[in-house]
Amino acid sequence: MTRRELMQLAALTGATALTASLAQAQTKATGTRIQMLVYPGMTLQDLVGPLQVWAAWPGAQIQFAWKSAGPVPTDSGLAVIATTSFAEAWADPDILFAPGGLLPTFELLDDADVIEFLRKRGEQAKWVTSVCTGAVLLGAAGLLRGYRATTHWFARDTLAMFGATPVSERWVIDRNRATGGGVTAGIDFGLAVLSQLASPELARVVQLALEYSPQPPFRSGTPEEANPQTLTTLRAAWGGQVGERMQSQVLAASQRLPKA
Repeated sequence: MTRRELMQLAALTGATALTASLAQAQTKATGTRIQMLVYPGMTLQDLVGPLQVWAAWPGAQIQFAWKSAGPVPTDSGLAVIATTSFAEAWADPDILFAPGGLLPTFELLDDADVIEFLRKRGEQAKWVTSVCTGAVLLGAAGLLRGYRATTHWFARDTLAMFGATPVSERWVIDRNRATGGGVTAGIDFGLAVLSQLASPELARVVQLALEYSPQPPFRSGTPEEANPQTLTTLRAAWGGQVGERMQSQVLAASQRLPKA
């Protein structure tokens, strides 16, 4: 039995023992089609965090979409496999998901094929979701206008340029939009979406199966927690050319959006 099958069995067994209402939620969730964008240079953890949670979702079908099927390199050096091309991807997924990254993500703002894919699928999807700077891609596709949303703290203010209301939270759910903060927030985000669309009981079972109870060695995960030297070091590394490129591409993408 695979790890995913064990996770699903644990979720199903635990859920059945918890409440009858959860069984109804599982029946409702069966067959949920999750379409996850993958692209060169994306941050692997942005994808893997929610994926590891949703892999235990009973009946879920998961599709990894890129311009063409096949291996797609990530920022960690480990490739993921696109299981479908844009042309053959589901036209109306239940959940559309976009991961983030650094410069490769912002360079996609100039890629008409990617933005059009997100726009078309997002208009038909029941839920539109992202982790980290994947929210910037959703914004460029016109999918966050009028919604509260979050992303990595380094890029959070850019969401306003796409008509969204930036929120400083680990994850945000506003109607049928769900966005997660930077990188590791993907696990929290994934559990929150699972809780919303299936049930809190199922999400708790999955959290326990993952033994997700973070105890980081430092309180340095947000600008507010980090000491001044740490924050200065990272801002210096990500500022300059990276920051200027990000701002210019976000500005250009926001100007291409149709007027509200």
